[in-house]
Amino acid sequence: MDGLLSQHLEEESDESDNVSSSSSENKESNEIDEQVPLSANTREICEIPQNEKLNEKQFINNAGSFVWAVDDKVRLQRFLCLGSEGGSYYTGEAELTSQNAACIDRMIADNRGREVVETIRTFSIKGRCAKQNPTILALAICARSNDEQTKKAAYGVLSDVCRIPTHLFQFIQICEAESVGTGWGRAHRRAVCKWYNSYEKEPMKLAMHVTKYKNRAGWSHLDLLRLCHIKPSTDTNGFIFRYIVKGLHEAKNMYMNPEASSELKEIDGYLQGVDDARVCTDEDKMAELIRTHRLVREHIPTNLLNSKKVWEMLVLDMPISAMIRNLGKMSAIGMLKNGSQQENIVETRLSNETIIHNSKLHPFSVLLALHQYKSGSGLRGSLAWPVNLVIVSALERAFYMAFKNVQPTGKRFCLAIDVSGSMGSQILGSQISCRGASAAMMMTVARTEKKVEVVAFQYKLTEVDIKSDDDLITVEKKISGMPFGPTDCAAPMVWAGKTRKRFDVFIVYTDSETWFGRVHPSAALVQYRERMGIPDARLIVVAMASNEFSIADPDDRYMMDVVGFDSSAPEVMNQFITGEI
Repeated sequence: MDGLLSQHLEEESDESDNVSSSSSENKESNEIDEQVPLSANTREICEIPQNEKLNEKQFINNAGSFVWAVDDKVRLQRFLCLGSEGGSYYTGEAELTSQNAACIDRMIADNRGREVVETIRTFSIKGRCAKQNPTILALAICARSNDEQTKKAAYGVLSDVCRIPTHLFQFIQICEAESVGTGWGRAHRRAVCKWYNSYEKEPMKLAMHVTKYKNRAGWSHLDLLRLCHIKPSTDTNGFIFRYIVKGLHEAKNMYMNPEASSELKEIDGYLQGVDDARVCTDEDKMAELIRTHRLVREHIPTNLLNSKKVWEMLVLDMPISAMIRNLGKMSAIGMLKNGSQQENIVETRLSNETIIHNSKLHPFSVLLALHQYKSGSGLRGSLAWPVNLVIVSALERAFYMAFKNVQPTGKRFCLAIDVSGSMGSQILGSQISCRGASAAMMMTVARTEKKVEVVAFQYKLTEVDIKSDDDLITVEKKISGMPFGPTDCAAPMVWAGKTRKRFDVFIVYTDSETWFGRVHPSAALVQYRERMGIPDARLIVVAMASNEFSIADPDDRYMMDVVGFDSSAPEVMNQFITGEI
């Protein structure tokens, strides 16, 4: 442990103190105030350092300290929201994925397979997950389970979870990888057929989906239709399936006649517009095709994707998720100039709370778009653009709106961000660190509540001057500039007790890889309650990594774990703080 401490201090901290002096400072900062009488039990647990067990329910984390394991349901929720892409500071991506898959297998073995499937469905349809990949992987594991009830439940919600062809292709690919043999059994074929025929009341939506998302993950619609042996439930679906397999001319020959329905004729016109767009070379004609048929970016041939006129037409009806992904491109071609009509369109839509909520736009998607757009260049390639500050401000407003609205509680908050070395790892496979993501999520509370103090900690603690009207760029700069070091998650409670700060709630944003302190975080909270006479002081641990660790004592009803970047997290936290849950 001393060697690891030395490595942390030498490589991650800007401090020049050596290991022994740092240990001395840490010991001093964590000493119990002898002038405050504590119960014998509290004094006993406060004498147990983090590298020793508080009780037999604890186990060792990746950093070598003892914490609690979250139950498999919480582990599943962390995986669905945070995934395992890119791994974590201590654990590689493949190992982290395997660990999360194992928790699903355990729940299925405990006859909780349908609970797993319902959790997957709920998180997906309510837009609580930052990315869909973990959700699809979890569903595929259930679909390939040997438990018949779990398998039946998984295939039963396929259309609810895999709402666009990209998701379906990913699901098929994972199932194939998990299969022995072809993988196209009766249940599998039936579920895929049901997915396509589920659009029988929305044939135009099916036509748009199959032309927008033609293929992904090595699969195409032609592959799936061939393997599932589909029988169309309606003529409109049959027309679309024939178009996929044989083209528009053959679809017309089979289905179009004088008695054809108006709906079928509408589908015919739309698919003709898609085919015309594929070979179009004139930007004026393309703009007219977009206007007439409501075509999207994926329908546009590459040679016209640099046309300002084309993009001006696209943005009028562009889904907001697609819009935020293409802000850089639109700025690069000179479309989002200050005071322009297009700037006003984008700003207005990003500021519309109804649009944000109805689109189920996830907060992390907005944060990712904000980081990318304000950088002025793409991650790959040579695309660069002038940054429009009006758009930057609109993206930030959209970020806060993407979380579910909560009412202020009036409680006193200590918001504590872990800035240790392990929090420098990237979240959700992006360029955003856990530390930066924590700062952004912390501001959802700082902007709602009136009585808030913000601190950043590693083995030392620093008070941070954060104002409720600070923008995200400013906040992230203040946090990212902190020196890194080994982790002591007890630091916020110890600091609050020694400085006589009165808080009702501590919210700690961390990966729970604590190990450096002389007192466990849960014990520090117990000590704080007695010292300050606040017996119901609460601790909320916001998990910023998809691991199995928590510093919250599961047997303490005033301690709680929530998942970082679950879009419902602020609402759940609010209910816990007010005693509703």
